[in-house]
Amino acid sequence: MTRTPRIPNLGGARAFILHRPHPTVQAITRQLSAIGLITLDCWPELPPEALAADFVFFDADLGFDEQFPWKPGEAPMPLVALIGSEAPGRIEWALSHKADAQLLKPVGNAGVYSALLIARQSFEARKHLASEIAALRQRVAERQTIVRAVTALSKGTDDDRAYAQLRSLAMSWQISVEDAARRIVAMTEEEGGDDQSHRA
Repeated sequence: MTRTPRIPNLGGARAFILHRPHPTVQAITRQLSAIGLITLDCWPELPPEALAADFVFFDADLGFDEQFPWKPGEAPMPLVALIGSEAPGRIEWALSHKADAQLLKPVGNAGVYSALLIARQSFEARKHLASEIAALRQRVAERQTIVRAVTALSKGTDDDRAYAQLRSLAMSWQISVEDAARRIVAMTEEEGGDDQSHRA
């Protein structure tokens, strides 16, 4: 059974609207205020305090990378792209910033609430996926370190015995097998470096 996500209470959240002065800004501000959000509009760039914002709406038509105090695709909050022009270059630019939702301009009297919810959900899913990928990469790196340690210990013996020796060392050092493997690899590399210096 899949759990349906709860609709979050957005009252008190802070949203920055990065758009030149325009009726679009007023329409979005009206809707955000009705939902209970605190809004701040700015142009041509986001101020440093925007890093603490809960949402950022940005103009995809006239936007440029330098407006943001982060690298493209690394926003620390959900982004909503405000799209008026469907020129491929502009859409591509908005996508490069990993916009979590979009609103088509001109913005009317509805659409902001659903854009907020979709943006929050998409952002959280992306963050969760990124942390899972980072954890998997870490596990792969740890496995490679264990393989290297077992290889270093298995000189003149088999891999099973070398792995048992690694586990035994980890227990005697009172550290994890991964940490023991890192220690063995580091010692092996030091010995290799010493051998080379003696040869020189």
